Amino acid sequence: MTSDPHPDGIRLQKVLSQAGVASRRAAEDLIVRGRVSVDGKVVTELGRRVDPDNCVIHVDGTRVQVREDLVYLVLNKPKGVHSTMSDDRGRPCVGDYLRGRYEETPGIVHVGRLDENTEGLLLLTNDGDLGHRLMHPSFQVLKTYFAEVEGIVPRGLGKELRAGFELPDGIVKVDQFRVKDMLAGRTQIELVIHEGRKHIVRRLMAATGHPVRKLVRTALGDVQLGAQRSGSIRRLNRGEVGSLYRAVDL
Repeated sequence: MTSDPHPDGIRLQKVLSQAGVASRRAAEDLIVRGRVSVDGKVVTELGRRVDPDNCVIHVDGTRVQVREDLVYLVLNKPKGVHSTMSDDRGRPCVGDYLRGRYEETPGIVHVGRLDENTEGLLLLTNDGDLGHRLMHPSFQVLKTYFAEVEGIVPRGLGKELRAGFELPDGIVKVDQFRVKDMLAGRTQIELVIHEGRKHIVRRLMAATGHPVRKLVRTALGDVQLGAQRSGSIRRLNRGEVGSLYRAVDL
């Protein structure tokens, strides 16, 4: 048996249980079966102790966040709210929604931005490593939007956008595009894009001749907005946090 690198730490099965991965007995089974790794090395010893504040734990290849000081939230941002933690002009902002629940949690920031008139999913966290990677263009994290645009979208527009559409600051490629509904003089669409340029969806659709009337971000990677009420905040579950880690190779 190898020497324990953290003799004063917490038993691995207890850490997994506290993180909500499984009961302690089920966590022991995961360890024995070689499904748990710590700092990149598979652990099969039930007596292994770890430092949860500094170690990196994966179960079945998915990272498990075990630090109790890290917070992962989704705000369904309403229209008219600014993507700032405070506003010196007194305008409604994201920070207003943390008051009374999370304002004492240090370091929480919004990951990316939604413009004032765009609604929907905005991630808030104090996990700097994750937030930085989610924003970095090299990881190409997918973002899903629902949009209502002016006019009737022609049949071939989706193919054109997936192939690449030229804007003044470069070509934009949409990963997925589909028409959801056609109404009187307008079209409801869903598009998935990994681009992070400012106002990219609005600029793209305006350039195609179909300006956006309403825009809602409905997903970031595998994290879905779902039926979450406008203006509400919820904590991400363990699976959602793990999916974001997978998306950015953490």
